[in-house]
Amino acid sequence: QVQLVESGGGLGQAGGSLRLSCAASRNTFYIGTMGWYRQAPGAQRELVADITRTNNTNYEDSVKGRFTISRDNAKNTVYLQMNDLRPEDTAVYYCNARILSFTYWGQGTQVTVSS
Repeated sequence: QVQLVESGGGLGQAGGSLRLSCAASRNTFYIGTMGWYRQAPGAQRELVADITRTNNTNYEDSVKGRFTISRDNAKNTVYLQMNDLRPEDTAVYYCNARILSFTYWGQGTQVTVSS
């Protein structure tokens, strides 16, 4: 089992930047794919970006070129660098980790982007 704790959310301005962090309770070297999802009010949770253990990345189309996902196994942490923020990026962002057939979620962190 693994616990995930997100941090770094808050209020950002359009065109600005925020960095989210997700600290895992166990060595991320042993975790498979890790990712960031988001859920806006009234919408379904959607994948924002994910990264495999070998650092292959995948991004949702609307964030390509603006967001960067990375993982630091020495710090048991995965990051989401968000640049050129837009109001439509406003959502609760959730960290996700997959180990074999199990999926784990963080509690979420709110990101609000003002225009």
